[in-house]
Amino acid sequence: MKKEETTASIADADAASIDAFLERVWSEDGLADRTLEAYRRDLEALARWLAARGRSLRDARREDVSAYHGSQHGAIRSMARRQSSFRRYYGFRAREQAGFEDPTLLIERPRMPRSLPKALAEREIEALLNAPDTDGTLGLRDRAMLELMYASGLRVSELVELPLVALNPRQGVLRVTGKGGKDRLVPVGEVALGYIESYLAAARPALAKGRQPAALFLSRRGEGMTRQMFWTLVKRHALKVGIQAKRISPHVLRHSFATHLLNHGADLRALQMLLGHSALSTTQIYTLVAKEGLKRLHARHHPRG
Repeated sequence: MKKEETTASIADADAASIDAFLERVWSEDGLADRTLEAYRRDLEALARWLAARGRSLRDARREDVSAYHGSQHGAIRSMARRQSSFRRYYGFRAREQAGFEDPTLLIERPRMPRSLPKALAEREIEALLNAPDTDGTLGLRDRAMLELMYASGLRVSELVELPLVALNPRQGVLRVTGKGGKDRLVPVGEVALGYIESYLAAARPALAKGRQPAALFLSRRGEGMTRQMFWTLVKRHALKVGIQAKRISPHVLRHSFATHLLNHGADLRALQMLLGHSALSTTQIYTLVAKEGLKRLHARHHPRG
């Protein structure tokens, strides 16, 4: 990047426009701080690049935005993220200003490589679930968490944030609050429910230390678990049974839940409801995972595979 591009200052009007845009998307969509920071970083970089060429963010043309993209280097994902920032900003400008011509409308979007969720084989899941030592307090908690994650397909954040009152053991369901504050009822399954009830009877009181914490799953300090704590215990138990660390992610049990259900004939719409996806297209990615598994099975065992 040329020196004048890094030292060029952003016009006050552009800075104010960026602030107004960020305030609007924060109030309308409740975006995370990290996302807002990424928007600001991308827009300020474009504004500085334009300022070095005597133009402003507010009056940029399609050629300007295209030239900026061409001047940047990096991964396709970085390019896609920048384009997303610019599209949202100029879409905001078009709604605010009558007759405004959005310079991003005709710019072609980069083709993103399709990234398939990683799922473990059923035998690997079985080994992972059996890894914790259920004779100990923490082992019983870990087994209950792993069983529930795989039985119900929860997001990691949903799992660790579950309150005790979310569980209805008599009906065998959980009330889960997912993305956007949307509630859904999720079946637990007999095996997972059995381990949860054992945890509630034998392990949770010891972890609570006489207090009444709201969280269903507690740390050794008697507080609610965090995503990082759960990730650490998943990784520890996976390594114990020989599952490579690179094949483990915080969502591996959720992905395995979805893939295995489809492999056994589950309906895609039902899976969408269980996972809490707002759009069916999000759930359809798991059909590709299942197809890839069938291809590998065919290649391995068919005489002409």
